[in-house]
Amino acid sequence: MSTAAPVASDIFARLVRPQRIWAVAAIHGEWRRLAQLHAALAQRLAKGDRLVYLGDYLGHGAEIGAALDELVAFRRLFLARRFAFLGDIVFLRGSQEEMWQKLLQLQFAPNPREVLQWMLDHGVGATLAAYGGDTRQGLAAARDGVLGLTRWTASLRAGLEAHPGHRQLLTSLKRYALTEDGALLFVHAGIDPGKPLDLQRDMLWWGNVNILELEAPYGGFRRIIRGYDRRHGGLIESRYAVSLDAGSGFGGPLLAACFAPDGAILDRLEV
Repeated sequence: MSTAAPVASDIFARLVRPQRIWAVAAIHGEWRRLAQLHAALAQRLAKGDRLVYLGDYLGHGAEIGAALDELVAFRRLFLARRFAFLGDIVFLRGSQEEMWQKLLQLQFAPNPREVLQWMLDHGVGATLAAYGGDTRQGLAAARDGVLGLTRWTASLRAGLEAHPGHRQLLTSLKRYALTEDGALLFVHAGIDPGKPLDLQRDMLWWGNVNILELEAPYGGFRRIIRGYDRRHGGLIESRYAVSLDAGSGFGGPLLAACFAPDGAILDRLEV
């Protein structure tokens, strides 16, 4: 499978000439942990560093609004560094962001009440609360029909717009990131080894295949780095993959790791 792709894309990000790449695991609204991680990361950043957030900024945690504010603020600080460029920092879409996007279009779902309940069972309720949404009102609107749902999702959009920079960040998310030499691939949860990148779709967010068990490189990449592990096993290395999730939002710490262009781990942060 070829990794050839255009330099610029609305779907993915290409990291150009990285000296090192920092990757941040799923955050899940843990603002305090994120602020601590950013404070430590700011002391370690060097010229040529790139920064990839691996998704799931929303959901589960109780301080989602503050966590997004922190991401927006640190992005400004990162780009204010000398020799920093827009493409040096990347935000991937996680399963929570995918659910939130679908939630804002719930009126178009064929079975909206079932879809909403499934999302609530998977953590979207915390994001609803962060932007002024009410679960009971949503379920009632889903029962009432398209008009009620349209009003309800409009109120969610208004709640999102009340937080400067949040909509802009959440609409700029990429599906995946790769280094320009095709050595490293950064994803939220996983890939299907039998499909090329442009056909991965939901597998990127739900990761039903354990990439730590890959027996051969995928698509010519030396290593795949993921930020969400449903088992929250911490920093785990295998020959062809690295998992970073230690359970932020579920009572565990927030992880970040620094990678050399060949995939070797050079440094790590855990707060």
